[in-house]
Amino acid sequence: MKIIGICGGSGSGKTSIIRDIRRQFNEDQLCIISQDEYYRKREEQIRDEKGIQNFDLPYAIRSEEMIADISKLREGEKVSRIEYTYNNELKDPQTVFYQPAPVLIIEGLFIFHFEEIREMCDLKIFVHAEKKLMLDRRIKRDRTERNYPLEDVLYRFEHHVLPAFKKYIKPYKKESDLVIVNNTRYDPGLNVLCGYIRDFLSKN
Repeated sequence: MKIIGICGGSGSGKTSIIRDIRRQFNEDQLCIISQDEYYRKREEQIRDEKGIQNFDLPYAIRSEEMIADISKLREGEKVSRIEYTYNNELKDPQTVFYQPAPVLIIEGLFIFHFEEIREMCDLKIFVHAEKKLMLDRRIKRDRTERNYPLEDVLYRFEHHVLPAFKKYIKPYKKESDLVIVNNTRYDPGLNVLCGYIRDFLSKN
């Protein structure tokens, strides 16, 4: 199994890139596992000085469970989890299934910060975008998909998202094998990555 890690700041475009990769490969070829499905419950999250839960810390993720599921997939076992709905009361959680495949993509904010996950990756991808673009995308996503008020999104971006990005995410950019720049379009980087996957699949 070839394991590819895709990391980047919140709003950098990881989800869009993953969606485009998924369109190009079937489930027998490629499995994608997202860190987002491993968030701790709201009541378990660390609170800041204003009493607001901070979901942008490595602690917010059940990393041990994620590592265990990755290990199961490497051994050829199927994995299932209950979908994390970002505390959106308007959305009913579904069961998410992961099927072992020759290529496994691990995606998430902190996947390179977790040493055991980082060392599992055969190829490390970092998705980069300018700060203003990340904020604009986060506002659109969190208000539309997650039912968060604008004031909450702006507060979390300044006090949670940016500090976490600088401390736990950005330092791994220089260790990555490929940086996909996503300020206007990410097609060149996406094509390189998909070409790499196709080449691996053709030889295995």
